[in-house]
Amino acid sequence: MSALIFRPRHNTAARLSLVILAAGGAGTIGGLLLWVRGPTARTMQLPIEQPLQFDHRHHTRDEGIDCRYCHSTVEKSSYASIPPTQLCLNCHSQVWNKSPYLEPIRKSFIENKPMVWNRVYKVPEFVYFNHSIHVNKGVGCVTCHGRVDQMAAVEKVTPLTMGWCLECHRDPAKNLRPRDQITNMTWKPEGDPVETTRVLAAQNEVHTRISCTTCHR
Repeated sequence: MSALIFRPRHNTAARLSLVILAAGGAGTIGGLLLWVRGPTARTMQLPIEQPLQFDHRHHTRDEGIDCRYCHSTVEKSSYASIPPTQLCLNCHSQVWNKSPYLEPIRKSFIENKPMVWNRVYKVPEFVYFNHSIHVNKGVGCVTCHGRVDQMAAVEKVTPLTMGWCLECHRDPAKNLRPRDQITNMTWKPEGDPVETTRVLAAQNEVHTRISCTTCHR
């Protein structure tokens, strides 16, 4: 009678191996699904390096410069403009005009070459987005860009996913404010917030927008 090649413990080991493989596969897939939904995969909470050290805290909070001074087209264009070199020199030809930190600005002006700023927010090419309609309907800068007045280097704080946009488009009233408070990072509604935003939605003729053609044209 021949000896057994495989003993009962080998069956147990085989079953355990199958369980480990299945758990590992499920864990890998689950981990990937969690990762693509996390801030790292969406390039969130990562300060974007720029060609020079520009501190938004100093300009917006300390000096009180309105967002629209530098991003001058947000109320009339689909694109939020990036400040040209000459706009920076409106102040910095007089203030800190010899600072080594501003050498890229001076070089840009002398060589007549625009500054190349690195984008922080970008929607996919197949998505239509218009800054002006959001601003003119009462959506504040802080809703999408966060507390820029507290950022040394601006970082992406919202995912800009389809789900995130639809959440607002289904109930836009909660993100509205008076038009003269668009750039106010600390604005809070007086009285009942629900009633205040409901009135603003009616005044600005804001409605839900969840049709596919709203963003995909």
